[in-house]
Amino acid sequence: MSTIAVKRKGLGLGLVAWLLGIVFFLPIAWMALTSFHSETDAATNPPSFGAALTLDGYREFFGTGGGASPWPALINSTVASLASTLFVLLLALPAAYALSIRPVKKWTDVLFFFLSTKMLPVVAGLLPIYLFAKNTDMLDNIWLLVILYTSMNLPIAVWMMQSFLAEVPVAVIEAARVDGARLPTILARVVAPIALPGIAATALICFIFSWNELLFARVLTGVVAETAPVFLTGFITSQGLFLAKVCAASLVISLPVLAAGFAAQDKLVQGLSLGAVK
Repeated sequence: MSTIAVKRKGLGLGLVAWLLGIVFFLPIAWMALTSFHSETDAATNPPSFGAALTLDGYREFFGTGGGASPWPALINSTVASLASTLFVLLLALPAAYALSIRPVKKWTDVLFFFLSTKMLPVVAGLLPIYLFAKNTDMLDNIWLLVILYTSMNLPIAVWMMQSFLAEVPVAVIEAARVDGARLPTILARVVAPIALPGIAATALICFIFSWNELLFARVLTGVVAETAPVFLTGFITSQGLFLAKVCAASLVISLPVLAAGFAAQDKLVQGLSLGAVK
């Protein structure tokens, strides 16, 4: 293949990538623009691009007009997402170590079992979990969500980190053992620093899954442990206009995830590329 053909192919792939990026970005840009419109302008069809901009949607979201404050729900989402992600990492790291660096017998069957737990429809486990929470007085308790999010994200975290930890040089671990390091020390000071990009990618994905979870939070919480996605659904009513304030609320609630992804983008790219090439 000539140099000109290679350049044309690269240019074509670049244009396709840009087009796909624009297609994925357009809904977010539209949501952001709609959040700055009044409810009347936001509900027009076809959309009014030149409508006057206003902050009324954000004022209603933050409760300045006498509505409910979003801060308790945002704090609950932050606690549930961060705590569950931390617990997932603490449990997934030694499990992935056992399945990759010091593999157990039939470790592929173990990995498949972990992944098979994600095949159960979430709604199928909703009623048993609700009855358990009711009988144990755990309804409307943020720590119930922490436990649920930890158990829901643990299988995918073990699956991901197993491939990341498989890239850790065994010679480094053996050298640490010769120096007298025990397993907790090896995990914390040898394995974790080397696999940090993969751990960061796993943590970010678990955080996003926990932050966006709605079904269990909607059914198992009320007022005390209400999360941000549940608070967002409160703006949707059967009467009246609500599109602008829903877009404003969606944008604000999405900001922590976007900020976390932007802050960890270098680690995320490195982590997702681990294990791709030997």
